Amino acid sequence: MKGSKIIFVCSECGYTSPKWLGRCPECQAWNTFEEIEVKEKNSKTASGVKMASKNKAEKLSELKIPDYIRTATGMGELDRVLGGGLVDSSVVLLSGEPGIGKSTLLLQICRVLSQTRKVLYVSGEESQGQLKLRAERLLISGDNIFLLTETDLDAVIAECERLKPDVIIIDSVQTMYSEGIPSAPGSITQVREGTLTMVNYAKASGAAVFLVGHVNKEGGISGPKLLEHMVDAVLYFEGERTNSYRIIRAIKNRFGSTNEIGVFEMGEKGLAEIPNPSEVVMAERPKNTSGSCAGCVMQGTRPIITEIQSLVTKTVFATGKRAADGFDINRLGLLIAVLEKRMGLKFYENDVYLNVAGGLTLDEPSADLSIAMSLISGITDRVIPDELIAFGEIGLSGEVRAVSHIDYRVKEAVRLGFKEIVLPEKNINQSLSVPSDVKLIGVTNIYQALACMRLKKVSE
Repeated sequence: MKGSKIIFVCSECGYTSPKWLGRCPECQAWNTFEEIEVKEKNSKTASGVKMASKNKAEKLSELKIPDYIRTATGMGELDRVLGGGLVDSSVVLLSGEPGIGKSTLLLQICRVLSQTRKVLYVSGEESQGQLKLRAERLLISGDNIFLLTETDLDAVIAECERLKPDVIIIDSVQTMYSEGIPSAPGSITQVREGTLTMVNYAKASGAAVFLVGHVNKEGGISGPKLLEHMVDAVLYFEGERTNSYRIIRAIKNRFGSTNEIGVFEMGEKGLAEIPNPSEVVMAERPKNTSGSCAGCVMQGTRPIITEIQSLVTKTVFATGKRAADGFDINRLGLLIAVLEKRMGLKFYENDVYLNVAGGLTLDEPSADLSIAMSLISGITDRVIPDELIAFGEIGLSGEVRAVSHIDYRVKEAVRLGFKEIVLPEKNINQSLSVPSDVKLIGVTNIYQALACMRLKKVSE
């Protein structure tokens, strides 16, 4: 006989318990258990009855690689992050802060997708009238775009079965609910089962699915961590609502790299692509200012020129303050310690503020050398030449270590007009070809880098 039982589910991580607990043993959160009634199913397998399986194991050598069909979304920056386009039968989870532009981005790609594919846009947050107004503002129209305002997951699946769309957009997965699950919309169980239903439908029908996910107060995707394991790709939409620039990056992608990023600018007509973010960042670089140094980081296969800004000022406290925007604060402390120990600079008497212009985040060690040179310029209040760029990893003894993708970095620096490129000595090889007016300066330690900086006073 089928019956029902009461279980308790953690709203933070999805951990289940037969009784209420004050603290979750999985995520250590307090007062997060919610009471849920679930129906029990007859388990014939438990009584020893063998169930027939539809799937059979096959030899790895006899399996054929499937031909995944990719469709261009019309947004080159988004296609870059996805690995070349949207893959059929894939499920992509797009997350970001409220108002960052998730719905705008997805509605914009409908313009190109609808030219060859049938698109179903399901909204659980806006009415059809609101979606129509937004589409007109973005100049989007098409006979292959269907709008559905529905939060009942069963009704959404029924409409998918009727229309047979090639691309499905669910905005958002937290608003979807199933009447067969006795819990409120947005709960752990509803979000998990809703995502699983769309994943199963995508694999069975061949349709590509976009799921919009909300974020919690810590910045992570709202719902159980299991969501990120269930889908094929997880994309984060980053940026400040007060800033026009947006960055989309993949933290998981079964069909491409997770190192690529896409850069957009929010305008009156929606999101516009920025194919050359290096030019945008360097166009606003101030002249004849101390604490500024250009560097180059790799985002997947794309080299991006960044401007490192540092401000070093006398502290009024017993110990100096350290703050960094776009760079790991612990790594900044390590570089400051190296400069204090190896070069005798008195950073402990100063407050140090570091900023990566353009809202980028530097997470690779090749930025060490440009950051160190920026800090030296900031504490001495002397200017680094505008035509100089530097990249390299710094060790604890002050040595400059080699970095990867040196060819891409040098070509990008030359393209933007830099005349002096400071790089690790071990990276200089025969394959590096630069114009005659560009000088490659190989360094092995921070002392040699200081010698080529040619610092001058701001007033000079």
